[in-house]
Amino acid sequence: MKLSPSVTIEQSDTGLEFIKVASELCEATIFLQGAQITEFTPAGKKPLLWVSKLEDYQEGKGVRGGIPICWPWFGVSQHEGWPAHGVARTGLWRAEEVKEQEDSIYISLSLPMTQVDDKYWPHKTKLLAEFILTSSLELRLTTTNMDNETIHFTQALHTYFPTPAIEETKVDGLQGAKYIEFGEGPYEQHDLVSFARETDMVYTEAEATQRIITPDGIIEVGRENSTSCVLWNPWVEKSKRLSNFADDEYHVMLCLEAANVLDDSVELAPGASHTLATTLRWV
Repeated sequence: MKLSPSVTIEQSDTGLEFIKVASELCEATIFLQGAQITEFTPAGKKPLLWVSKLEDYQEGKGVRGGIPICWPWFGVSQHEGWPAHGVARTGLWRAEEVKEQEDSIYISLSLPMTQVDDKYWPHKTKLLAEFILTSSLELRLTTTNMDNETIHFTQALHTYFPTPAIEETKVDGLQGAKYIEFGEGPYEQHDLVSFARETDMVYTEAEATQRIITPDGIIEVGRENSTSCVLWNPWVEKSKRLSNFADDEYHVMLCLEAANVLDDSVELAPGASHTLATTLRWV
């Protein structure tokens, strides 16, 4: 189904619907399940997002790559048996608006709260994901509290980035931030981050922009309404335990995630809204 001159709705071999963008600006793929963008390639540039070659795009399972939306909690829930990273990344979102202009394509999706089990999230909220596609990708996740009491949540835009060689990749812009790793810390980041082992760092007091320096070029990653971010690479042993992830794929990916976690978690009064945003581009 055609939504605009460059935007269509298509279906994967496994039956998942996705929005396909094929324009002079960029190529992109956004699945309705999870409102998960799995492809963004600006015209004349390399892809900005990474997806595992073993991903099989199954209903009810988050995709290993792209930008999974983690909401209304990040990581493992304190409640035993609850889904990791919340309910938004496997919910079936609804396409709300597609607006194609000469210099940008705007796509928005909402998560119907009928998709969310009250057991996991009993609050009245609206959740909107907005994608602004140009030579860069901007993703905005807005939570609006429609309830009559204050709500609390954590969240992340769990972005997977490509690199041809993780051992030759560095992250700049985290100097001066505090981080917790494997439950220990906080420590202070003094230098550029390099990779030689499993990395699972949750940063607070982080600057609004980082740069991923890869052999293929520099990716700039910006955040709004977020002073926390997560840096992750599973390395050798954890790669063997991950689903939809080849044992050697840690060589060619990393995650740098805009977040609201730890002291940066969100407290939202009745009627108020909060927007977590990230912007990605090749420098």
